Amino acid sequence: MRPPEWQGLLQQADALAHGGKLPEALRLYQLASRHRQLRAEQLDELVACLARNVRSKEGSSAAWPPSALRRGWEVFGCHKCQGFLYEPVSLLCGHTFCKRCLERDRQPAVCGLCREREGDGGARRLRVNVILSNVLAKWFPRQVKASQLRHEGNRLYKEKKPQAALQKYNEAVSLAPNDHLLYSNRSQINSTLKCCEEALHDAEMACRLQPYWLKGHLRKGQALANLGKTEEALHEFLFCLAVDVGNRTAKSEAQRVNVEQNKSLTEDRKEVNCGSVGKSAPATESEKDTVGDKGRNSSVPELAQKCRLLKRKHYSEESPDANVPSKIMKRDPNEENGARAGNCVLFEFVDSSDLECSLCMRLFYEPVTTPCGHTFCLKCLERCLDHNPKCPLCKEGLSECLAMRKHCKNVLMEELIAKYLPDELTERRKLHEEEIAELSNLNKNVPIFVCTMAYPTVPCPLHIFEPCYRLMIRRCMETGTKQFGMCIGDPVKGFADYGCMLEIRNVEFFADGRSVVDSIGKRRFKVIQHSQRDGYNTADIEYIEDQMVQGEEYAELIVLHDSVYNQAYMWFNSLKPALKSRILGHFGPMPVKDLELQANPNGPSWCWWVLAVLPLESRAQLPFLAMTSLKERLDAIRRILTFMSRARSR
Repeated sequence: MRPPEWQGLLQQADALAHGGKLPEALRLYQLASRHRQLRAEQLDELVACLARNVRSKEGSSAAWPPSALRRGWEVFGCHKCQGFLYEPVSLLCGHTFCKRCLERDRQPAVCGLCREREGDGGARRLRVNVILSNVLAKWFPRQVKASQLRHEGNRLYKEKKPQAALQKYNEAVSLAPNDHLLYSNRSQINSTLKCCEEALHDAEMACRLQPYWLKGHLRKGQALANLGKTEEALHEFLFCLAVDVGNRTAKSEAQRVNVEQNKSLTEDRKEVNCGSVGKSAPATESEKDTVGDKGRNSSVPELAQKCRLLKRKHYSEESPDANVPSKIMKRDPNEENGARAGNCVLFEFVDSSDLECSLCMRLFYEPVTTPCGHTFCLKCLERCLDHNPKCPLCKEGLSECLAMRKHCKNVLMEELIAKYLPDELTERRKLHEEEIAELSNLNKNVPIFVCTMAYPTVPCPLHIFEPCYRLMIRRCMETGTKQFGMCIGDPVKGFADYGCMLEIRNVEFFADGRSVVDSIGKRRFKVIQHSQRDGYNTADIEYIEDQMVQGEEYAELIVLHDSVYNQAYMWFNSLKPALKSRILGHFGPMPVKDLELQANPNGPSWCWWVLAVLPLESRAQLPFLAMTSLKERLDAIRRILTFMSRARSR
């Protein structure tokens, strides 16, 4: 055949493989291989089909984890290199990686788990998480040392010093014999040094430690291929593709091994045919194809069967002991067995002071790590940033954190505390819940904003910039009440004895920590006791409601209500257009009359709207909040409107 005809033949083979017709496809691929018309890169469709066949035999690919299973100390593993954390750096999203793994990535740094970018701060110098680094060094000294040796070995390997790199890895394995990444990397070094048997042994150890880790099986396949065990190598590469369909390395290796296997099969057949000369008539070309196809076709179910058995073997193998026990163990100082020692936390006991916030001197609760590498409780950090946008310890600027307005909790630190300090965490959570319950009480220690007059149903926009009120507003949002009291100032008591509760409808935060709060009046209250909390005023209060009337009093109240409403409506319409426009922009339109005067315990909403827009001093407006008689309130409004109308007529 001419080259274009071979190309058409291979396209037909690809179509058959894509359609799942493996026997027919293999017949065409094999024919092209025998005539030297098949290259490794042309087996892409066949390899994909074989991988799909393996996955279909084993069930849904979703059941196969794409990365190594997390066991033991792998709670402290890096999700980029899959090894033990070394020089841990916590990103603003709350996930932690090795410093060097992040440095290898393009800037800005991108989280490998949530894919969130570090923003403008991504190009900054990455800082090691101080608390986490100290904890790992204290709890896992052997593993930390092994990780250090691993990185030194990687550097030597890049410098083309494989023998020196191998020595570093030998030391590392002796310290951490259950670290699958060490065996995988040492396998690659041994392959470079042409120590194929040693490379295979290390790769097999990595696969036993982490049965579904793709890289371990990839190393094993490469080692088997170097030893000439092409069929076993193909099994490993197909296993990798069954776990991760898009893995290019596994696909190219599988294609290369497949071509080599076809070449070997062809050469073996030639030797058989040459050896049979004189004993029998040579087979015709069609007979050769039939024999070859039969052998090849029979290998397809056998290959899938072996891959299935291989996967089940990995699943059923007993996993090695984890490096981090479910119970904290005290290591025997005379322990010499490195493998056994690697399974224990090497410290007398977990000290909660290792995980203590330097601001509140309590166990971390909702820990947040700053870009400078220091960790604090979320609430502690927020309170500090209210006063100064700098780290409380190193004084490095944290304007980036302030601008985010969303501090993500350190995932690893939370897992660590939950695993090793469950009792202390329970107690810490209990204290936090008690504080939240106390802050949620809208009768005792109610937060009071001392500023201006506020009325029920009337909007009250606020500009928040003082640290104490930043804290107060944040707590109102966190507790879910979204309410606080508003009172005018008092020279003697600090704030007046009467006020109005405001409900937060929306908060808009600015990069410098300021915020604009959209609130609206709810209920009136009387202050029973004045107090303070964390820099802002609080009070014990009781709520005020209008007294109900019936019979003739209610009939008179209706007549008075309609009369005053009409008087207020006429007064508002008599204002200058510019003034009316400003009032409408700030307070909205005048509410309509209520059908039932006593339905609302605060009385008709239009009364409070009129009081808010009337040009009265705060001291003159305050008595209206204390009134419990709607009739008295209407009479007072009528007197004010009459006075203003007479003053205008003059």
